[in-house]
Amino acid sequence: MNKVILMGRLTRDPEVRYSQGETPMAIARYSLAVDRRGRNSQDGQTADFINCVAFGRQGEFAEKYLHKGTKMLVEGRIQTGSYTNKDGVKVYTTDVIVENQEFAESKNSSQNSDNGGFAPAGGGRAPEPMAAGDGFMNIPDGIEELPFN
Repeated sequence: MNKVILMGRLTRDPEVRYSQGETPMAIARYSLAVDRRGRNSQDGQTADFINCVAFGRQGEFAEKYLHKGTKMLVEGRIQTGSYTNKDGVKVYTTDVIVENQEFAESKNSSQNSDNGGFAPAGGGRAPEPMAAGDGFMNIPDGIEELPFN
């Protein structure tokens, strides 16, 4: 069985390209910084940087919604490969092929972490939910009662 589950933050905005042909397919490449658990390693590195590749709808999702610093939960499989670079040196690759990806924190949490953990000043009153451009309503943090069960 080849199954990988990762949680980490994007180290850069995804690079997205489209395949050639009748129906172009999105191919998004990004890297996740995944914290290591336990003791620090001997080289002092506390995170691993994992290359991820998302195809099709997953790639389109990455292009539209993901950006540097976004905390993501990624599910997929490991794929290894190799190629010869322009200097004639064989290069080995290891990528996670994304099968599922989802946000690991709310949009407000990521914005607050960018502000040092402080919420913007608002006088203590919860802001009104606003409709987002994708047809969904943004629900502010701290709202406990939802209009549905």
